[in-house]
Amino acid sequence: MILRGGTSKGAYFLADDLPSDPAQRDALLLSIMGSPDPRQIDGMGGAHPLTSKIAIVSRSKRPDCDVDFLFGQVVVDKPKVDVTPNCGNILAGIGPFAIERGLVPVQGPVTQVRVHTVNTGTIAELSVQTPGGHVAYGGDARIDGVPGTAAPIAVEFLDAAGSVCGSLLPTGNAVDHVAGVDATLIDNGMPVVVLEAASVGRTGYEPRDVLDKDTELKARLEEIRLEAGRLMGLGDVSSKVVPKMALVAPPQAGGHVCTRSFIPHECHASIGVFAAVTVATACVLPGSPAARVSKIPPGREKTLSVEHPTGEFSVVIEVGGTEENPVVERAGLLRTARLLFEGYAFAHEALAHSLEAGRDAA
Repeated sequence: MILRGGTSKGAYFLADDLPSDPAQRDALLLSIMGSPDPRQIDGMGGAHPLTSKIAIVSRSKRPDCDVDFLFGQVVVDKPKVDVTPNCGNILAGIGPFAIERGLVPVQGPVTQVRVHTVNTGTIAELSVQTPGGHVAYGGDARIDGVPGTAAPIAVEFLDAAGSVCGSLLPTGNAVDHVAGVDATLIDNGMPVVVLEAASVGRTGYEPRDVLDKDTELKARLEEIRLEAGRLMGLGDVSSKVVPKMALVAPPQAGGHVCTRSFIPHECHASIGVFAAVTVATACVLPGSPAARVSKIPPGREKTLSVEHPTGEFSVVIEVGGTEENPVVERAGLLRTARLLFEGYAFAHEALAHSLEAGRDAA
């Protein structure tokens, strides 16, 4: 199936329909998606990281979850499928997919689907609209970055902190001096380097297409990213899609913080789910670059509006601990998804024959 999940689009597969060997699986996925090729003209990919994504789903091996979800970022112009990160947008489509494929039975007007993300070990609970015993895709919920409206999917993350790096703050610091700038190296579902746009000579309000053509900025951000990756325990990240980069600035449109997110080498049209959650978390860390520029509402439960190039992304976080040492106890948000296509995907003939011969020999 091809689904739009949040502001991304991807191909969703049952794990049993793909080779169990990771090398064979990745070869098949690259062939199906048409990578490496900037246009992905010979495959189903959309020639952009946001539309070149994979979800592999199976019944969960964990007793506390319904399904296991392996996310794959198919690199557009390189022969690589990166299963290091998670993707909260593609995650939004896992609930509908699991119900459509019979992995999770309908429970009533709303069906809860508990998802274990294999990449990072995180667990999320999705609330999917299922009136009349079927997934509803139409509705009144709107998210910036997607035209029109759709049925809401509530996503609650149960244990996102340290999903990839092992702890919320891999260095133990709310602020690190990285390649000459102050930054927060943080992982609340996605490793992200959060820094003030002003620290790299930008306002943080530039249009996305302007930033995408800013080769000087991209080179500077990559310099920071490479050093941050080592500090976060990720090693050499030159060929990895994490950590992401997030420039923050004071809110401009009535929100709580303004962002320009890089994924990691292209400016995001909006902002990814886990990047938004992670930036929102950084905003409540005293002394952090995000805290310096954001306007945080009072109260234990906070709804933070994260501004991005095409609108805003609302993140609900529950903050405990003390004012000096806050602890984000819960994070949630609203997404939508839509089923776009169901059918067969074809790999290159030579690869298909090779995989079939391997199965026959086994």
